Amino acid sequence: MKVQVNARNRAHHYEAGAADSVLCAGLGAAVGLPYECGSGTCGTCKAKLVSGELHDAWPEAPGRKYLKQPNEFLMCQCSAKTDVVVELGSFVHTMDAGACVPAKAWGRVKSAQQLTHDVMLLDVVLSQVMAFDAGQYALVRVPGIAGFRGWSMVNYDRKPKSLQFVVKRKPGGGISEWLFGGRRIEGEELEIFGPLGHATFHPSIGKHLLCIAGGSGIAGMMAIVSRAVQEGYFTQFDGNVFFGVRTMRDAFFLQELAAFRRAAGERLKITVALSDEDVQPAEAAKHPDVRFDRGFVHEVAKRTMDGKYANTRAYIAGPPPAVDASIRFLLLEAKLPADQIKYDKFS
Repeated sequence: MKVQVNARNRAHHYEAGAADSVLCAGLGAAVGLPYECGSGTCGTCKAKLVSGELHDAWPEAPGRKYLKQPNEFLMCQCSAKTDVVVELGSFVHTMDAGACVPAKAWGRVKSAQQLTHDVMLLDVVLSQVMAFDAGQYALVRVPGIAGFRGWSMVNYDRKPKSLQFVVKRKPGGGISEWLFGGRRIEGEELEIFGPLGHATFHPSIGKHLLCIAGGSGIAGMMAIVSRAVQEGYFTQFDGNVFFGVRTMRDAFFLQELAAFRRAAGERLKITVALSDEDVQPAEAAKHPDVRFDRGFVHEVAKRTMDGKYANTRAYIAGPPPAVDASIRFLLLEAKLPADQIKYDKFS
């Protein structure tokens, strides 16, 4: 099917298969359509249908609450049944040359490692190389389970042959039942579309790094810090990583974060914020390269940074309340410019 997108600045044309959402088909054609989550929750990709017919894969999508007109729809959830013309109220540009253009790929689960009582690490072997920037995520779908899920890449390699994802258990969720239900999932096939996301790190930014992550939001931060360590970034710039969990039972990647700290040296600091308990001295002694503090992650970050935000780029990920609280204090108290606060709304 042919898709025409009438944006404020110009019209874009591309082809879409029957199984492709209007959003994914456009992004795959290097058309920079607006999106955040890509999975039906945030409403950023809403558009107006001018002509043609669409199929809505998820009529109950939470993001539909942002639709005000009968002809509005979510591009991430709708596919074209006929040739369609859609209208956007924003400017849309073609992606820059050299950008990581999203594409569909298939992967097979190589291993599934349970990190905590409700967090799993998936290692997925790809059918083809998927180049991505540190901090990006992919949309993943398990055949037989409706809808895509947005998962950040944990590992960083410019041309990886496999991807690692952190997945948090959600009671009653189809993915959770598939992943945590006790069945063997090694060898299972996954549909993957990516890379996606705007909260990316490039060594050329030339700024100190501030990473604030809650729970499974640490996934994308691992890729950011990994690339920074690989590139020797912390020989010139400081890095502060704040990882928020409720209790030590919920903490993971502590050994990996400590390894980053040892590889990078004194200019990289790792802090784990515990909201519901104080760390026991014996437990803290097991992780000498990691600092522990009590409080919500944004509170610990604010207290620790103590006003030192000059020449800093911030990355935020995690549950929406933690992300929102971090954005507020960085804008209103730290006075960080809005364009230096990077996050993606796909949690």
